[in-house]
Amino acid sequence: MKPIAPLLLCLMLVVISCNSSDDSTPTANPNLIIKLKFDSNQVRLNNLGQPASIAQGNAAQTPVIQQMSANYIEFAPTATTLLGQGEIIYEGPETTAGGELAIDFQNAILTGDNGVFLSIPLEEVSIGAYNWVRVSLSYQEGDIIIHENNTDITGRLASFLGYNNYITSFSLNGSEFTVNDDVLQGFWAFEALGFTAQGQAPEGATTVPNPLFDTSPVPQGSCVVTGEFENGFTITGNETNDVEVTLSFSINNSFEWTEVNVDGKFEPSAGEQVVDMGLRGLIPSVSN
Repeated sequence: MKPIAPLLLCLMLVVISCNSSDDSTPTANPNLIIKLKFDSNQVRLNNLGQPASIAQGNAAQTPVIQQMSANYIEFAPTATTLLGQGEIIYEGPETTAGGELAIDFQNAILTGDNGVFLSIPLEEVSIGAYNWVRVSLSYQEGDIIIHENNTDITGRLASFLGYNNYITSFSLNGSEFTVNDDVLQGFWAFEALGFTAQGQAPEGATTVPNPLFDTSPVPQGSCVVTGEFENGFTITGNETNDVEVTLSFSINNSFEWTEVNVDGKFEPSAGEQVVDMGLRGLIPSVSN
């Protein structure tokens, strides 16, 4: 056997050295990662961020959320930081194709439970201490149960929560809905066993929890949900690892309707009307 040439031996040692590097080495360009979580056991809040029961004469159920979207995320340093004056880390696409400025649903980011909604370089986030997060939710899609002909049927509900939404068309459980127009907050569509329906919840009926209602109000119809970091959240500028923020939304009895037959079952054919499809609270958490 011929001896290994000195130059070839050096190259082999270099390759071995490179391949044996520690995989846990901190990344040189860490990211801020935003994840969405849907919690059926999280406390159910009202518009003021206070625990809330189901309104008299109504009934509610907890949907199984399949996917969700947001069009605005902002970190706020204090309880008096007004909307738009914090650190805006995400603004979704908008369009005037329907006549007025609206969220462009066709280009929205849709994310499932525990899915990554956003990942941006940490260097794009201003150094500072943040105690609150604001999220303007634009869309949610999930499974609900309706009661028809003495039978419980599972169907898929699409809820448009944004202030104004431009929709060309969308698919729901294999059924196509064509809109080609703007729709305001509260527009919904439903599919079950090939049956489809769509409608509009009353103006102002969508719950938008904001514990900072007195110091930092949000515009009516904006669906900007506010949540507080338990121990605050600080960006130092010296991070070497990714920072992950999980936005946990309460879906605890978040689908609410008026009762005609007082049985706790949603019966559209009996004239029961959807009154609320909003999220019921937001708890953010941080890990790195």
